[in-house]
Amino acid sequence: MRRPNPLLWLWYAFGGRLPDRYRDWVVRDLTCRTWLLRHFVRVLVVLAPALGLLYLVFGVLLAGPPEVVFPALALGLCVGMFYSLSYAPESTDIRLTKYGFPRGHATNSRDA
Repeated sequence: MRRPNPLLWLWYAFGGRLPDRYRDWVVRDLTCRTWLLRHFVRVLVVLAPALGLLYLVFGVLLAGPPEVVFPALALGLCVGMFYSLSYAPESTDIRLTKYGFPRGHATNSRDA
């Protein structure tokens, strides 16, 4: 089983489709015992640049007070993680459809 290099993994984390040679790795990534932790890490990688940009705009350029900016960023991270983890099973099922698997394959594989 081939693992993607860091740049390909970033592409994958942001929703891109990996070449077919990584198909087995994708199935394992979405159906293994630690699939939810892996999903959590992917979401953190996606949210980090957005939160960094918000900090740059509100904390640095607009010179917002830190007692407002940091709690707002933390709340944004919490809300983003909540929604992402709420729809994690559906997200992994949709991700596998990009590789030709039927909808619900990831959930059914984890349940088996």
